[in-house]
Amino acid sequence: MTQTNTERLYSFEEYLVYDDGTDSRYELVDGKLERMNPPTFRHLLLAKFIEQTFDTEINRLSLPWLCFREAGVRTGWQKSRLPDVYVVTAEQVMEFLDESAVCQSVPLLVVEVVSIDSVKRDYRYKRSEYAALEIPEYWIVDPIESKITILLLEDGLYEEKEFSKNQQIVSATFPKIVLTVEQVLAAGNVG
Repeated sequence: MTQTNTERLYSFEEYLVYDDGTDSRYELVDGKLERMNPPTFRHLLLAKFIEQTFDTEINRLSLPWLCFREAGVRTGWQKSRLPDVYVVTAEQVMEFLDESAVCQSVPLLVVEVVSIDSVKRDYRYKRSEYAALEIPEYWIVDPIESKITILLLEDGLYEEKEFSKNQQIVSATFPKIVLTVEQVLAAGNVG
């Protein structure tokens, strides 16, 4: 469960430099700070596997793209989210290289790994924010339901396709990637 800091409203600029003296991570939602619970180890393993898979594909194709984990994306005037993984062009990062790791332009692809406390946030709120931002591709990796939903932006709305079990994931951003839902979800196990 996330906790909202309702003491005051913060601007995006204040959010970028906010430090409460703890290791807590926050998303900015309509000017309010929402503290994110620490992820589970399964969550971290899944995000790491996806990041490594994307990095491998980016390197294989010699694309001028970068993949980040645990960095932010500005989704509105007083909004910033912390996706689990996202892909941007190197050019998008260059202008902000020495600033907070919050992408202020539209990523090519965003991935969220669902946890018990993020179901509504990932499937509903982030979906609408990412569509409004016009992020072309959004993955929802759901280890609870054992599925991956790929959302592709068409005419301002996401068209979704669900994948499960040994189905091969179909990505518009990485059309030649060979990856099944079982392979992704297995990365969340140890041993």
